[in-house]
Amino acid sequence: MNDFNGKRVVVTGAAGVVGRAVADAFHLANADVTGIDIVEAESPYRSIVADLIDPEDARRAAGEAGHIDVLANIAGGFTMGETVAETSDETWDFMFNLNARTVLNMARAVVPGMRDRGAGRIVNIGARAGLRGAGAMGAYCASKSVVLRLTESLADELKASGINVNCILPSIVDTPRNREDMPKADFSKWVRPDQIASVVMFLASDAASAIHGASIPVEGLS
Repeated sequence: MNDFNGKRVVVTGAAGVVGRAVADAFHLANADVTGIDIVEAESPYRSIVADLIDPEDARRAAGEAGHIDVLANIAGGFTMGETVAETSDETWDFMFNLNARTVLNMARAVVPGMRDRGAGRIVNIGARAGLRGAGAMGAYCASKSVVLRLTESLADELKASGINVNCILPSIVDTPRNREDMPKADFSKWVRPDQIASVVMFLASDAASAIHGASIPVEGLS
């Protein structure tokens, strides 16, 4: 297991299933963890309630977290059902705000401090669906594709400053909500939250110091 003793780690979306798994994994690896989410959740580490769609609230949360060595942007969400031609403004804005704007706002809040210190790790959560469009998933696929491009752009801008930026591309994650929505699926083929956490931790570790702008598939057997 990686040891993050002395490292200060911020995990967004920490009240969700995947965010909690990531935050817990860093906590068990001796990191000083701060979880950020729009709702409060009980945890053994510091928790900050913030709306990361609001740039000022993102800056406030980052300021309260203080020195940040690792930023794991896990906040995000999924919705489907509308064709592109039927997509409402509400669905479009919801997906782009939740999946892309949160990444942008946290980058704007955290990168200046990392650049000043000449070190840092940022791991974003994209999705396999961000690689190719799919029916009734246009807004989601488009929003996750933006995360990939932001990751690549940030990596190119920051690698000379000692900052690594990468992202992961999960397929279907084994969560209670997904099991409820797809009760006939073979859950054993889905990727588990703890498996996602392991990859995030690798990308945040010294072992990944030569990796910049990568999009890592995390698919289980699906």
